[in-house]
Amino acid sequence: MDERLPAHLEVNGLIRAVEAAGGFATVLAKGERDAGTILLVTIDRGEGAALFERMPRADGSRPFVAAKRQNKENPQGFEEYLARRRAQDRDCWQIELDVPDGERFIASWNG
Repeated sequence: MDERLPAHLEVNGLIRAVEAAGGFATVLAKGERDAGTILLVTIDRGEGAALFERMPRADGSRPFVAAKRQNKENPQGFEEYLARRRAQDRDCWQIELDVPDGERFIASWNG
């Protein structure tokens, strides 16, 4: 039996946790309600975007790991990458988390 939370519940929990930490979160693209992949875009005051997505591990865990970081010399490339990912998988969620030290926040969410 699959023990994963439905995607919409996990997204709602992430948004509430970010807000409780004093940050802001928004849904950039809504995905499939129950089983959609969740992509997290972290920024801190509008700068330094990074993309995190779940990666399966041999032990069965699926932590969020950094998959891409915004290049300061080509910031538009990051947005183009997100658009391509959305075009490839219409079921994926894209959630923007504007929170200080987003990587640490996600690490705490991973448990």
